[in-house]
Amino acid sequence: MAEICGFLPANGIADYHAIVRLTDAKGDAAEQFRRIETTVQFVQEYLQDAVLVWKRYFVSDAINQRDFIKSDQAAAVSIVQQPPLNGTKVAVWVYFVPEAKVNANGDATVMEHSSYRHLFHTQLFSSGADEAVQTEALFQNYIQLLASERCTLKEHCLRTWVFVQNVDTYYQGMVAARRACFEREGLTPDTHFIASTGIEGKFIRPDALVFIDAYAVQGLKPEQIQYLHAPTHLNPTHQYGVTFERGVAIQYGDRRHVFISGTASINNRGEIEHPMDLLKQADRMFENITTLLSEADADMNDVVHLIVYLRDIADYEAIELYMAQHYPQIPKVIVWAPVCRPGWLVEAECMAIKEVRDSRFAAY
Repeated sequence: MAEICGFLPANGIADYHAIVRLTDAKGDAAEQFRRIETTVQFVQEYLQDAVLVWKRYFVSDAINQRDFIKSDQAAAVSIVQQPPLNGTKVAVWVYFVPEAKVNANGDATVMEHSSYRHLFHTQLFSSGADEAVQTEALFQNYIQLLASERCTLKEHCLRTWVFVQNVDTYYQGMVAARRACFEREGLTPDTHFIASTGIEGKFIRPDALVFIDAYAVQGLKPEQIQYLHAPTHLNPTHQYGVTFERGVAIQYGDRRHVFISGTASINNRGEIEHPMDLLKQADRMFENITTLLSEADADMNDVVHLIVYLRDIADYEAIELYMAQHYPQIPKVIVWAPVCRPGWLVEAECMAIKEVRDSRFAAY
């Protein structure tokens, strides 16, 4: 099945996000991937002039399933071992933009549209003795890749996803190395960090303890970027030693894009709310997300996709029912991916798009 959410402005270019997933686990891996690709192709044909920009595969066995991934288009492609929890082997999040120019430029996938260049770097990793060494090396590589596009981490990167193998063991080493890198690049509590999700995920190489996907935009003015804080509900992340923004809103001439980082059941003192109570944690998680969205004058009706991460696979049916009751209209996928703090049973991230016009800036 494909759940599609389209942002269709009164005037201008549309945005389409879709979550494509299987409703049953029939067939082996080859058959399930074939069914997924057939549905993605159907969605693209249904959207007619829409250009595929981005694909992220959520898979049950990245090492053995990587050969089933189709990357014959210019779109950015990511694969992460975060198994869909409905018992299938694969789901995919896809993003389409009509009339976009998408091309591979070295290690980047570049979407050119209007006055902006959107840079997608996926599956960046490095070998090394431990998670800290790998994190340091892969961020330095990313900084050099941005420099080759006349961009910097501080000024242009808006969103990262940091996938950590065995997050209970390797997360803190990644955090320390990222913090040191950010300090050198001028990303501090006095400036800003980057919206991010730090979550368990395995790569197609078993020696990669950490890998990242990243999104940057060239052509934005500083006043187009708003970092989201929700201080009534959330504390600054640096207070408990990590370095990411809770969310970021990007104002274009014809719309506002809002990226909400991985968000869990936390209060403004950095404490876990409702320990060991799954559904109350889900309530607080979405209360936090809603509060962040409200800072950007958006709400859950503007959300175009949701990714929900669960620590315990036994919680799937309860969360599936919860999501069906509360957010049936939003394209979503629920995957197995332990959160960075063991007490958090569930985490979610999302993106919202709202038609907010500002004549100071070029359209998307």
